[in-house]
Parts: sequence; C-alpha cells; structure tokens
Amino acid sequence: MNMIDIITKNARVYPQQTAFVEVRPVSQLRTSITWAQFDDRINRLAASLIKKGVCKGDKIFIFGKNSVNWLETYFAVMATGAWAVPLNFRFDDESIKYCADAAHPVAFFMDAEYAPRIKAMRAELPTVRNYICIGAFKDMQDMEDLIEEAPAGRPEIALKDDDPCALYFTSGTTGEPKPVLHVHKNLMCVALNEASHERWEQTDCLLMLPPFYHLAIGHLLGCMLAGGRAVLLTEKVTPVYIFENISKEGVTLVFLLVPWALDILHALDKGEIKKENYELTQWRLLYMGAQPIPASLVHRWWDYFPGMQFDNVYGLSETTGPGTLHLGIGNKTKIGAIGKPGLLWDVRLVDDQGEDVPQGQVGEIIAKGAGLMQEYYKNPGLTAQTIRNGWLFTGDLGKSDADGFIYFVDRKKDLVISGGENIYPVEVEAVIQRHPDVHDVAVIGTPDERLGEIVTAIIELLPERVPNEEEMTAFCEQNLPRYKRPRRFIFDRVPRGSTGKIEKPRLRARYCQPG
Repeated sequence: MNMIDIITKNARVYPQQTAFVEVRPVSQLRTSITWAQFDDRINRLAASLIKKGVCKGDKIFIFGKNSVNWLETYFAVMATGAWAVPLNFRFDDESIKYCADAAHPVAFFMDAEYAPRIKAMRAELPTVRNYICIGAFKDMQDMEDLIEEAPAGRPEIALKDDDPCALYFTSGTTGEPKPVLHVHKNLMCVALNEASHERWEQTDCLLMLPPFYHLAIGHLLGCMLAGGRAVLLTEKVTPVYIFENISKEGVTLVFLLVPWALDILHALDKGEIKKENYELTQWRLLYMGAQPIPASLVHRWWDYFPGMQFDNVYGLSETTGPGTLHLGIGNKTKIGAIGKPGLLWDVRLVDDQGEDVPQGQVGEIIAKGAGLMQEYYKNPGLTAQTIRNGWLFTGDLGKSDADGFIYFVDRKKDLVISGGENIYPVEVEAVIQRHPDVHDVAVIGTPDERLGEIVTAIIELLPERVPNEEEMTAFCEQNLPRYKRPRRFIFDRVPRGSTGKIEKPRLRARYCQPG
C-alpha cells in the first residue's frame, strides 16, 4: 500500500470531510478541499501528464510554496509512476541547473511568480519537455486546464512498494545538496511513524508550517494516513497568525521549529499575544525537531501551557525525515533527549571502527529501518560510504543514558577541538540559551594560533537588549567548565535555513577567515 492508495481510501471512507485547508493570512484568503475532490483532481492531473508522455521513472520538478495545488502536483506525479522532485523555492538559477543536471527532469511545475524566471532558463534545461504553471502565465500550460480536460478515474499504473517515487535534494548545510532517492515504502514508513508516535486520530487537525520541498512533509503524511485534516498556513508565519489559526480551525497538533517557538514565547512574554484571546483548549500536542531543542525552551513553554503534550523527533533526509528517533509523549523527565528508535527503526551509537560505544560515551548515530533511502542518486561511491551493511552513518554524534534514551551531542563536522579538547557546540549553545537576554545562539570554532580553535559564540539578543560581553563572560564562567567557555562573543543575527537549522557554513565563512 502507498500514499496514493491512502488518498483513494480516504476519498471513499471520508468523501465529504475536509482534507486540507489553505490559509493566506496576509491576503485574507481561505480555501478548502474534501478528500473526494482532492482524489479526483490528482487522478485527472495524472491522466493529463500520462497523455503528454510522462512515463514511469521520469523525473518532474515542483518549484513553489506550500499550497493545496503543490500537494495535488506531488501526488499526481507519483500516481503516474514518475518521480516527484521538490525544489527549494529559494534556489537561485545556478542551484536549479545543478539539480536539473543531476535529475534530467522531463516536466517542470512552478508557481506563477517563478514562471518568468524559469522561462528565461529554458535553454539551460534541455531535458524539460513540458512547463506547467500553478497559476496563470500566458506562455505556459495552466495546471487547471490539464485537470479540467482529463477524464475522471485513477490511471491504471501499477505501483509497487519498492518503486522509486521521490527525489529530494538535501538542505546543503554541510556541503552541496545531495539527491536522495526514496521509494513508496519509505513514505509509508514515515507516515506510520508519525501516526503512531503522535497518536493521530481521524478527528485531529494539524497546523502544517514547514516547507513541503523538505522531508518535513512527513508530518503531513501521518495526518493523511489517519484521515485527519491539515491546515496549510502560507505567506508570512507570525505568532499572531499561528494562534489565530489554531483557534479558528480547531487545530490539535502543531509542529514548530525552534525560531517559531522562540518567537511565540517572546510574544507571550511581551503581551503581544494573550492566551485568553484564543480558543486553545483543543491543542493537545506540540512537537519539535529538525535541530537540537534546548531544554530551557521546553520548560518555558510549559510555564504557559502546563498541560500540553510534547514530543521531540529526529530524522534526516536520508531516513525520510522525522521519526527515526522520538522522545515519546509523557517523558517529561527526559527533556533534552532525542529519544529512542521509532517504529520500524533501529539505532546504535558506534565508534570510528563501527563498534558500539558504552553507555554515556559519545558515538556516531547510525540507523537502520524501513525508511532508509535507496541511494544518493547516481553516486554509488558516496552511497557505499554512507550505508554500510544496511546501516546509515548519519554524521551525527550522540550518547545514551541508563534507560536507553539517546541525546544529540553535535554534528561531527561541527566539533570544535581547542587545545586538544573536544567541545560540542550544542552543549554550549544550550547553556547560553538560558540567559534571559538571548533570543538565539550559534557556537562555532574560529582559528587560534596557540589552541588551534577557540569557542566562539554568535549571539542574537532579544529586541532592545544591549550587548554586554562582560555579562556574557560572567554567565558562562558560572555555568560552563573552563575549557568549554567561549573566548569570543559576537553579537549578530543567527542565520537559520527554512528547516530551522543553523547555517554554520555561512558563519564559518564570515568569521573564520585568517587574520
């Protein structure tokens, strides 16, 4: 069974129930679609693509922001047997060409706002035969026309669990984006993880904020598996818009990245939003992931929402996104951990020789399970280096406690070695994040002639706070052992990508230059 089958089943069992709501707060637009309507439009679009020559195994680019139309495109492509290839809508022309050279797409869907740009690139995209606009653009086919002109009914394309269906390009925070190939059973794995871990019911409603071009779309797949309803909040995401839609749409589950959670807490602290102005009693679960979650943030959250359930999820593009590890609802005494292996997963901590490390010692997180990618597309060397004997070597470091809970320590590549001591930036960041003036923090190693590297903290203060290096130094002296203390403080904005990860390569490029 695959996600296309799930949509067909939902259309039969819950035909008139709402599947998705799209809310555009800035333009004050709200649209919704039932499961029956969603299924019909997917099938018609798939039929049109097949008529235009799209075949099983073809690659099709999707370039746009979160919307119901984006989802229709994504699943229609899969229904043809072709591969959906979501692109980051922030990609520049060079990045788009890089992806096209790797994937050789035969068709290109895009939001109307990007159509003029993509039209100008046509000469650099020689394999693309069909350009299709999600919205009106005079020089391209209109997606709506393709849907209207096609017959109803699901195309008779046999889809097997091991058939490739999606090619995702990694976020590139540690280098060039890598094309990660997934099959239908990988998507079903993450859907099962989400539905099981977060205890999804058909009556639940998800507020979906992360971008679809990333495998955070796994959160949505869990909602779909349960037949639940998802609210897509597009345009600008702010604490006010988040709370308004939780209240108006009856949202029960919300996945937040660290920056969004910090913004909400700051707005609550300042009284810019007040809980009593919204209907929030149905909101049962906050879950987070995509980067380390400071324990101090979770405890601050519970000051405002003491009865709310919490879960922390860990995964990678190579493991089809969230759920490889998860904290588990109710494990309040384990806040700070990324949890235990999820459904259909096994996880170990190993040394450089691939041997298990003792409890409490730092090792590399390796994972094995039903959501494991098939390969880095057209890169057998890197695939063999990363997947060994069925285990994915993640490049992430962790340690375990006596109860088997795993704690994220850091990325191998982010390790700071100062005077021969291994220092894990995440541990330092977690301490500095507790300072009442700090909004966000990133720790990197910068060159030092004597020590090799020194710990450097880039600190983004809350509005109206004044930088005070002496105060930060004193705070770190009180809360960190000497060898972990930052020797350099920089007060600046902390850059985070669209998935919430700190963009440390950008910080190193800016602050690690010699001299």
